[in-house]
Amino acid sequence: MNWISNYVRPRINSMLGRRDMPENLWIKDPETGEMVFHKDLEENMYVVPSSGHHLRITARERLKHFFDGGDYETFDNPKVATDPLRFRDEKRYVDRLKDAKAKTSMEDAVIGARGDIEGLPVVAVVQDFAFMGGSLGMAAGEAIIRAFEAALAERRPLVLFAASGGARMQEGILSLMQLPRTTVAVDRLKEAGLPYIVVLTNPTTGGVTASYAMLGDVHIAEPGALIGFAGPRVIEQTIREKLPEGFQRAEYLMEHGMVDIVVSRLELKATIARLLKIMLKTPASLPAPEDEAAPQAA
Repeated sequence: MNWISNYVRPRINSMLGRRDMPENLWIKDPETGEMVFHKDLEENMYVVPSSGHHLRITARERLKHFFDGGDYETFDNPKVATDPLRFRDEKRYVDRLKDAKAKTSMEDAVIGARGDIEGLPVVAVVQDFAFMGGSLGMAAGEAIIRAFEAALAERRPLVLFAASGGARMQEGILSLMQLPRTTVAVDRLKEAGLPYIVVLTNPTTGGVTASYAMLGDVHIAEPGALIGFAGPRVIEQTIREKLPEGFQRAEYLMEHGMVDIVVSRLELKATIARLLKIMLKTPASLPAPEDEAAPQAA
């Protein structure tokens, strides 16, 4: 028994009032290497104040910041076959799903919800990259379609926050079938004359980009988001050429017409509300007139 480390050091630490520091108290900015206090990041919606770098946030955190007062109602998750192909690589697919559910407290990679933004009733769909890379499987596809059906039934516009590595390989062709199914849901919403706004977050790639993520009436991207079908490394290996600087990043795609606007997460809600009011022809609320000064007594 090492009595110095097991007895003396804990006694000294307790006398000096030292406490173990939580591992996530400080977070490193990937761009500058600066250490940022976790509470400051949380209050700033996980946008690094100095560099503006956008860190990933969970689906529930995004919904909380998006809806008025953080109030929203989620849709029930549809029931689908858990492991239709009985897929196994290094681990069984059912075990990967179990781990992802425990890690994120979500049933799958997509959450659909209804609520208000600046008084406008909307439906929102959010993909969470933390759940198996935001991959699109049968459950996620059904959740997206259910949200579109709710938007149609309630005559609400739909805002979708995309974050995905693409189709879920463990479900094979059944995953790829979600691409045309969600595309049909988008078409039905547009035929009803309801707005569909897509927010492309980091990353949005694969089959998701090849379907509903690029079919919006307006495409908004968060700064620095990676957006594309195949990744830059795969493209370079295929064409055997060096890609331009910033290729497939949000700013590059906006300059080349693939994205309409790049908006900071801090301004997303106000920007989307303004766009929806224009598309729905809703009068903008005017500021209250200032009280006239009372006439002075003679």
